[in-house]
Amino acid sequence: MLRITELKLPLDHPSEALSEAICARLGITADELLSFEIARRANDARKKSAILLIYSVDVVLKDEAGVVARMAGDPSVRPTPDTEYRFIGHAPAVSQKRRPVVIGAGPCGLFAALILAQMGLKPIILERGKVVRERTKDTWGLWRKSELNPESNVQFGEGGAGTFSDGKLYSQVKDPRHLGRKVLTEFVKAGAPPEILTEAHPHIGTFRLVSMVEHMRQTIEALGGEYRWQTRVTDIDIETAPDDTRQVRGLHLHDGGYLEADQVVLAVGHSARDTFQMLYDRGVFIEAKPFSIGVRIEHPQSWIDMARFGNCAGHPDLGAAAYSLSHHCENGRTVYSFCMCPGGRVVAAASEPGRVVTNGMSQYSRKEFNANAGFVVGIDPERDYPGHPLAGIELQRRLESQAYVAGGSDYKAPGQKVGDFLAGRGSTDFGEVLPSYKPGVHLTDLSECLPDFVIKAMREALPVFGRQIKRYDHPDAMMTGVETRTSSPIRITRGKDLQSLNTQGLYPAGEGAGYAGGILSAAIDGIKIAEAVARELVEVA
Repeated sequence: MLRITELKLPLDHPSEALSEAICARLGITADELLSFEIARRANDARKKSAILLIYSVDVVLKDEAGVVARMAGDPSVRPTPDTEYRFIGHAPAVSQKRRPVVIGAGPCGLFAALILAQMGLKPIILERGKVVRERTKDTWGLWRKSELNPESNVQFGEGGAGTFSDGKLYSQVKDPRHLGRKVLTEFVKAGAPPEILTEAHPHIGTFRLVSMVEHMRQTIEALGGEYRWQTRVTDIDIETAPDDTRQVRGLHLHDGGYLEADQVVLAVGHSARDTFQMLYDRGVFIEAKPFSIGVRIEHPQSWIDMARFGNCAGHPDLGAAAYSLSHHCENGRTVYSFCMCPGGRVVAAASEPGRVVTNGMSQYSRKEFNANAGFVVGIDPERDYPGHPLAGIELQRRLESQAYVAGGSDYKAPGQKVGDFLAGRGSTDFGEVLPSYKPGVHLTDLSECLPDFVIKAMREALPVFGRQIKRYDHPDAMMTGVETRTSSPIRITRGKDLQSLNTQGLYPAGEGAGYAGGILSAAIDGIKIAEAVARELVEVA
């Protein structure tokens, strides 16, 4: 089978145009093309008057060898890659004495547990939060009633932070083994729409993610995995040998229980601040890493659609338009859009009392009125929070506490119109763009809860972005603060064996450990970690 890339067709092409384009590209007749299937579809909207659909297709030919020889110099015609996932081994019939433990049931922990279960290793999964449907009720409790449950919210519980997001399933990480394909395939088995296997920028949305997470949990349990809900790890038992090597031996739980464990996957997400402190206190090697801070910015989705697609806005093959923007400022800072959510809403994402955090979320349809995205500024340890590995966490907490006060100390978020922000004055009334954040927005001056250098950089970037996307810097566009959980502010550094640099048996994983940034990359990292654990427990094939 051959894969052909960069097949470009107009937006409203007839169905037969794709097979005709394949034959034209390969220089063959229609009867020489036995079959084909779409491997990927994207769009090119750089010319709004002539938007193109771009296909990659896998084809079966009568004379594949002849075509390969004739097209040898064409980089767009290559053998179809082998994307099948192959397990590195399987557990023997007699199970190991101590089962591997996975801490966290977000995308990383979910796939680590799934792969371990599929290899017969029967993992134990510890999750401080609740099952996904109970967790959803608690999350809505904050959004509707301003009632925060610190152990069950947007950050903690089955499905992790990705459950309440746009459900984006694409990533910039290098993936030579096509582990992302394994992730998407398992999602389809769990109920995701099959088009996520072919769309260039697939997404799922919160409602679909809920049922998918439940289905995958049932699969893991059927394979011998065991979930323990509302179980928080409060301490880790580390044995130090005479040569000073350190080995995990067990976990202390919040209810006084103790769980023996020699292999622990740490997939706690980027908001498990108490866990990070505990690990630091136990001498696990941790270092500070860069992240970003800023706000959520909202525009009517129709503005973004028109700016990106022109008169083709609303076309069913295009859907709701997205964007990605970046600007390097005079003060050396980089301002960029982050986690753009077409047709979605801004949501409360706090996990600690007395703090306000924003995030973005979309449903599968992406049909809500506003588009939103993180509008953030990159920061780094050496320049902005030096001196301690956990200093970035304290910076996050300080800004989130300031946002809580600026918002009225009742979990409303501080907000400001772009025009007022650029003019350096607080907002007093809403304009054409109404904020979607619940439990509500309190108009104020965002300089009360963000550093001066962030404010300065965002003021410089807004007009630049406005020249790239019409009305991006419209005076009534809405900014809601603060966005601080863009990524983990720490890295729990690991070696080539994917174990902690100084603590054997501890496998830092996913976004919380500083090795992922989104659902797909976290899930891929979970697969890699599961394989690393398995190498210690099974005979590798």
